[in-house]
Amino acid sequence: MLTLLGGGAVAAAADVTLGQTGSAPAAATGPVAQTTAGKVRGYMTGAVSVFKGIPYAASTAGAGRFSPPKKHAPWNEVRDATKLGDKCPQNSTPWLMKEEAVSLSDEPQSEDCLHLNVWTAGLRDGKKRPVMVWFHGGGFSSGSGGNTRYEGSHLATRQGVVVVTVNHRLNIFGHLYLAELTNDPAFADSGNIGMLDIVAALEWVRDNITEFGGDPGNVTVFGESGGGGKVCTLMAMPPAKGLFHRVIAQSGLALKGVPKKVATQSTKFVLKALGIDEKDAATKLREVPVAKLLQTIDTMKPPPVFAPVVDGRSLPRDPFTPDAPSISADVPILLGSNYTEVTFFPGTPLDPIAEATLHKSLKDSLRTSDAEVDKILALYRKTRPGITTEHLYQIIASDYWITTDLALQAERKAALGKASAYVYHFEWPSPARGGKLRSVHSVEIPFVFDNVELAEILVGKGADQEMLAKTLSGAWARFAHTGDPNGPGLPKWAPYSAASRNVMIFDKKTRAETDPRREERLAVAAVKAHPLV
Repeated sequence: MLTLLGGGAVAAAADVTLGQTGSAPAAATGPVAQTTAGKVRGYMTGAVSVFKGIPYAASTAGAGRFSPPKKHAPWNEVRDATKLGDKCPQNSTPWLMKEEAVSLSDEPQSEDCLHLNVWTAGLRDGKKRPVMVWFHGGGFSSGSGGNTRYEGSHLATRQGVVVVTVNHRLNIFGHLYLAELTNDPAFADSGNIGMLDIVAALEWVRDNITEFGGDPGNVTVFGESGGGGKVCTLMAMPPAKGLFHRVIAQSGLALKGVPKKVATQSTKFVLKALGIDEKDAATKLREVPVAKLLQTIDTMKPPPVFAPVVDGRSLPRDPFTPDAPSISADVPILLGSNYTEVTFFPGTPLDPIAEATLHKSLKDSLRTSDAEVDKILALYRKTRPGITTEHLYQIIASDYWITTDLALQAERKAALGKASAYVYHFEWPSPARGGKLRSVHSVEIPFVFDNVELAEILVGKGADQEMLAKTLSGAWARFAHTGDPNGPGLPKWAPYSAASRNVMIFDKKTRAETDPRREERLAVAAVKAHPLV
């Protein structure tokens, strides 16, 4: 059984030479920007001013642990902003596919982790570029904004935008829900402080981005996997209202949050594992060393639940259940998934498997009956004569994991009738590992950032890659500019709705289709709606 983790853009006049994501040499001659807390000095890479490790809020250590973010104290000297700031403490992810692991950043970890990075082609020039704020993957448990593939120079210069990437609290530090176990108001928002960090980062963008040549009135939040879940969750959060104006969710969504009862039970298990009495949680938890907290959650079986909590405060409702949130009804969204998302995970077969193994794997993964598995296999084979067994598994498992729910979220968003939802499906097959990874989870990221040369191990190189990067990054940037991705390199991309399920399919030849593979979508949705226990 496979276990799944849970208007045209303005072109730049000059190209850039990409710098290392991890660090750059400090230089007294580097560009200096004024923030509300003090001045920061970055460095140049080609025509781009790069600033890394800018604190957008104070350290969360000590009394800040499990509490909402607080303003950073001002500084008087010019602060160095040429290196990535610390990322949130997190456990290692040795299971990651090697093609993804090589892109991970190696910055230190600490509870002083609320930092962001900025790429801009113009400081204080009054051009009011659209701002694209990226939130990393890794679920709500790992990752950082320093991943090599998030390098923002090409996107900033070639598409006329300002790029921001963000670090925020994760896992136990970002989502340990304590509100039901203590009356201490300091812990009232503990289940969502990772998301409140994100709100604080967007407040920093609102207050500072004009200095970096950006428009605080035109902010697009975008992210992949867990990052897609984060930006979709923001759409249901009152504290985030007005801080962003468009949303792009890549292979990640948020139909529901964690119920308070589930989150509280998970916290009780954590306290038990730590040997802390519930009545002492408010004081004792802040005394536990970071390493012990990480070790504890890493060894718990089953693992604790760390994700946004429907707490009646910062997240008053499920993000997209039973409908789309009215609080962001006027915010357009672009969202999509990849054809074989699950080839990202080590349990996914990459070579042909026996028919009996295919049937059992699907029965376990889809939590359904033998008869339903037979029905679904017949449907998927009908239009794919000669498809191999492992490929069939990959497509069906990917549809079950993300694509079916994504269609539901897009449908609910479109039903509000106030802003468009644009849906895509990324079907370009990667040559990685002899083509076995196909359209793997995260493979579209270097195309979006126009960084295919930084991801050769994953996407290879060639004219096809360069053209697809131009197409994808251009569409994403046009959406950031205007809320409409249409333009050069694309057929007409019409909005999505229940009546007209328009999907843009990115492949070696990009094409637009209406309700592609409808029978398959309905069959998987029916199985997912009624799982066998």
